[in-house]
Order: sequence, then C-alpha cells, then structure tokens
Amino acid sequence: MIKTVKRKINKLLIANRGEIALRIIRACKELGITSVVVHSEADKEGVWVKKADHTIEMKGHPVQVYLDYENIIDLAKANRCDAIHPGYGFLSESAEFARACEKRGIIFVGPSPEHIALFGDKIASKEKMKEIGVPVIEGTTSPVQSVEEAREIAENIGYPVIIKAAFGGGGRGMRIVEERKGFASAFEAAKSEAEKYFGNGDLFVEKFIKNPRHIEVQIIADKYGNVVHLGERDCSIQRRHQKVIEISPSPRLNPATRKELYRIAQKAIYRLGYESVGTLEFLVDEEDTIYFIEMNTRIQVEHPVTETITGVDLIQRMIQIAEGDKLHFLQEEIQFRGYAIEFRINAEDPQKEFMPSFGTIGEYLTPGGPGVRLDTGIYGGYTIPPHYDSMVAKLIVWALDWDGVIHKAKRALDEYYIEGIKTNLPLHRAIVEDTEFKEGKFTTAFLDRFADEFALLSTIAPTKGEDTTSFMSRLIQKGLMTIKGDML
Repeated sequence: MIKTVKRKINKLLIANRGEIALRIIRACKELGITSVVVHSEADKEGVWVKKADHTIEMKGHPVQVYLDYENIIDLAKANRCDAIHPGYGFLSESAEFARACEKRGIIFVGPSPEHIALFGDKIASKEKMKEIGVPVIEGTTSPVQSVEEAREIAENIGYPVIIKAAFGGGGRGMRIVEERKGFASAFEAAKSEAEKYFGNGDLFVEKFIKNPRHIEVQIIADKYGNVVHLGERDCSIQRRHQKVIEISPSPRLNPATRKELYRIAQKAIYRLGYESVGTLEFLVDEEDTIYFIEMNTRIQVEHPVTETITGVDLIQRMIQIAEGDKLHFLQEEIQFRGYAIEFRINAEDPQKEFMPSFGTIGEYLTPGGPGVRLDTGIYGGYTIPPHYDSMVAKLIVWALDWDGVIHKAKRALDEYYIEGIKTNLPLHRAIVEDTEFKEGKFTTAFLDRFADEFALLSTIAPTKGEDTTSFMSRLIQKGLMTIKGDML
C-alpha cells in the first residue's frame, strides 16, 4: 500500500512573472489559497503584482532576482508560505531549486527533483525512454567530445542531422546540417549558444526528421500511481524552433497514431513513477512514425488549449497533487470537446529580424465574446520592460468544429489592437487566411514556405478596426504583395 503525507497549502509563493503569475493567482483564489508574488523592481507595475494577495519586491538585476532560489526560499520561509509554484521558465526546471525547497520544508509545486534532473538532460532522458520501450530518434547517447567525432557520427547516421544542446530547450543551442560542408561552423555555433544560455556546452547529434509534425501529449499523474492523459497538442507551427501557434486536438492526426501516442505517454509516465503535470513531446513523420524528443517537467505555455477542450484546470491539479491529493477523475471521465487554438502574441519587430519591441502601450483594445480567452499581463499605459521574453499575451479561441474555430480566430485577431509597440498580430492574421492552415495541413516547415509573405505582412500593421481580408486586399492594391497559396 502506497503511503503519502497530505499537507494542505494555505499560502503559496509564485516565483514567476507576467501572465503565468496571474494565471497561478487565479487558481489560488479559487482554491482558497493566499497568493504571494515576488517581483523585480522593473515589474512593480505588472497587473499580476496588483492582483496578488501579497507582494514582495526583490532588489537586484531584473532577471537574476528570479533565478536566486536561495533568496526566494528565504522569502517564502519569512512570509510563512507552505509552497512555491515556479510557473514556466526561470527556475521551473531546476532540480537544485526543487531539492532546496524540500530541504527547507517548502512544497515545490511540480515533480520530484530526480525527474526534473532526468528530463533536463536530453541525452539521459532519451536513453531512459528507449530503455522502457519508447521510440526515439537515432543519434548519440552521450555528449560528443569534438567536432571531428560529431562529424563522423553524422556521416554514419546520414545527413541531414541536427546538433542539439544536451541541456536546455526552446530552440537554443540547435543547428540543422544538410551536408558535410558547414558542419564545423554549425557545431561551434551550437556549442557557443548552449554555453551562453544553459551554462553547459555539451552537444549531441541525431538524425533530422524532415517536415514532421510536432505533437505533444499532456499527462497528469498523482503520488498513487494514477496516470491520465488530456489529449494532444499540435505545435508544428514554429519559427526558428520557437512555437508560434498551438492547437488541440491536432486537426489531421491519424486516429491510430493518436491512440498510440496516448498509450506510449501513459505507459512511460507510469513506469517512471512520475507525479505532477508533464508534457511528452514527439515528432510524427510523413509515414506516421512516432519519435520521442523530450519531456517538459512543468506547466507549458500552451496549457490553456488543453484546459479549454477538457475543462480541467491544470494549475489547480498541480497544486492539489503537490498537497498529496489523488486525481479527481478516471481516464474515461475526461471528455474532449471541440477545437482550441492558442496564438502567442509577441512584442517583436519583424523589420529588425523579430527583435523584441519594448515600450509603452497606447490604446489597447482586447477581443472577447463566446469562446475567446486572453491570458496576458499587459494593459493600456503599461511599459513593457526590456529584460524579459517578448511574449506579452496568449489569445485562445474555441469552437465545436475546425471551421468554426478558424472563423473564431479571424474575428478575435481582428478585434485585438495594440498601439505603441510592434507585435506579431499581422503574422497570425495572415496564417489563419492560408488555405493549407484552414485545411489543417501543416508541418514544422509551414512558416518557412511562406516566409516572404508573412514577413511582409508582419511589417505593416492594419489600421484600427480593419479586418484581415480588407487589410490584405489593401496590400495587394498597393502592389505590396501578391496572392499565394489562396491566402484570400
């Protein structure tokens, strides 16, 4: 019989910022938990800071204060917090942070330090998953020691290959190499980037799968061995390995492949004894062959699409599992309904190679109505600080069928107006007009095929109240673009 200690969380410290901090605050309020937000001086005007029950300003560098886990734990203890929720990014996948919380008697809202460490190491996790029968991509099983060794492995596997950082993610420390020429420079670039962003330059080499779909499976597991999945998300629409749009469920996934993805995910999580929420990420090639690529041991940026089609509050479940509670439902009790799409709204300037666009927001008009959700930490008059990630909002739309959610997306995107900064809203408006997107036919190469059109559309913002069709027609009349892919 499994024994576990239940411990009620009455006061929770949120070690994050922006929309995810606000999302956690809302979950806490519904659970009757007091929320405490720690924030940098640069974030003192954040809406999440204004809405928390208690706030604590941390002095120091605006990024480093969110990474100083010893100080964050000290603040939690001093303010009598029972638990810490790390959100995503920053310390969310730090095994050292989770372990330090345990040692200080603070509940870490997430998986065990051992599982965080395992899946933080892309090579070790790949080997572990292979050991328990999960299909993986052919490649190295330990860090390569030199460019010469890496090149030899690449030639044995066969080009194209991908060079990837052993630690980290989000597209950093990653290079695709099509042929022998240019391998050395790609290797050095990946190594330098990995050292810069993750403090570790270890790399591995694996076979590159051309034009796959990027499909991930959301799971929840408790401390008692109960594991359920909450369906899949299609994250294929990416720019430079960074997700741009996420969809649940995937509109054209083979039912047999979907069933197999669920089976693999649940079996792996059960075999590993994992607890909390987690996301297993896969590539699915043109023949519907499945390859595991990584697991994220935290709440995902794109979790709202899963919540939207299932009605399950993932943040609340994380907190309750951390308290020692059992899952509240069986797999067969989870109902999947309709389609949801999430658009990541980034403050970035495509005319400057998508560099972050910081500044003060002027007029700010938000979308709403049935089937529309907006997760954001910005508002009119708010000044976006230049220290953090460029994502400023997540627009989530839902409808009962695929055609309906496309129409909902167009309407919501047309309603969203942000003055004072550059954003990628025009890019999203162009995507939802594309014929192949409407038909659900897209892979990770989708944005590459329409790079010129989308880049152009992203440089010219529509006027306030101008819908997507009128905006694109205006560009055509001015000779700024031509119709391609039946975009109108």
